[in-house]
Amino acid sequence: MSFQLAYDIDREAEDQNDYLDNMDSNFLSATGLLSGSVKRFSTMVRSGKDNRRLLCYVSGGLVLAFFLLYYLVSRIQS
Repeated sequence: MSFQLAYDIDREAEDQNDYLDNMDSNFLSATGLLSGSVKRFSTMVRSGKDNRRLLCYVSGGLVLAFFLLYYLVSRIQS
């Protein structure tokens, strides 16, 4: 009986370690993606006036899309 309990604890510990290792690799890939996006964003901001205008349009569109989705989700849940 105690052998089975020890085996279950060992198996659970291995499963948790595998889960944490996978989370670590997921966080590293997300960090790489975000750092690449920040570099592109910084390059765009430092470049000419036309890119800044495009950046403002894209930012405004994203904010508008966020509020539209928020409104639609709140209507569905009500």
